[in-house]
Amino acid sequence: MLFALAAYAMWGFAPLYFKLLQALPAQEILMHRVIWSVLVLCILVIFTGKFTQVKIAAKNIKVMSILLLSGLLLAVNWLIFIWAINNGHLLDGSLGYYINPLLNVFLGRLFLQERLRPLQKAAVALAFIGVSILVISFGQVPWIALSLAATFGIYGLLRKKVAVDSLPGLLLETMMMLPFALIYWFGFSSELSDLTSNSLSLNVSLICAGIVTTAPLLCFTGAARRLRYSTLGFFQYLGPSIMFVIAVWWFNESLDMAKITTFAFVWLALAMFSFDSYRAYRSSKKQAAINATIPVR
Repeated sequence: MLFALAAYAMWGFAPLYFKLLQALPAQEILMHRVIWSVLVLCILVIFTGKFTQVKIAAKNIKVMSILLLSGLLLAVNWLIFIWAINNGHLLDGSLGYYINPLLNVFLGRLFLQERLRPLQKAAVALAFIGVSILVISFGQVPWIALSLAATFGIYGLLRKKVAVDSLPGLLLETMMMLPFALIYWFGFSSELSDLTSNSLSLNVSLICAGIVTTAPLLCFTGAARRLRYSTLGFFQYLGPSIMFVIAVWWFNESLDMAKITTFAFVWLALAMFSFDSYRAYRSSKKQAAINATIPVR
């Protein structure tokens, strides 16, 4: 549980780090995130003894094709998230990550033929109503929130299809993005990416992009190995909740009635979703206990 709290707390406070780099364009911050993540991930993969898994996956064309697509989606997700933070749209980012678990349920029904329970259907419907209110009020689609939810939701769906652990998989994904990041660094980046002329504090901040990316992932995988996945799911709202608080009380982003209404619908949907997940978890646990008492003949 401590690992799960650490992972989602770090994801929630990550906007404070990206604000330190707001002098750089979003695509340049993404470039540093890719480059330094590769370095940190290589060290972690070697340290954890998972380099063999990387080599096995790298030889499988199908696996690498899916990881290339998932890597592109992850890069788009990172780019939109960084741009949203540094352009005063963290509330939209928070909304996107609140919507994400509900979208995951919908994607599971659409592509994995997973059946939706009645409360899950109601939760998805409420989230849809909440987003629709925002669309009608502003006359435009909340593209930041929906793009973040969609890219991360489809990313998770693709990773579910690939039999590769999260750490080796993330290394391969980012390594395939590395050539594009290096081309951008040497051909198009600003003078702020010249490590030889920067201050030590700026260089440290840029290099820390790798740690900001990998540290919460490492805690997340540690939690995933020790907790039931259904239990882990209850922590996923901590990240966007921290983002919401930071956006409103730290960055002073405006929270009008349309956004409040949308968040209220999404929060109600998530409450129903969580209650349904908890009830299903208790039911499965009770059934497992009953099965354990039945003598085998």
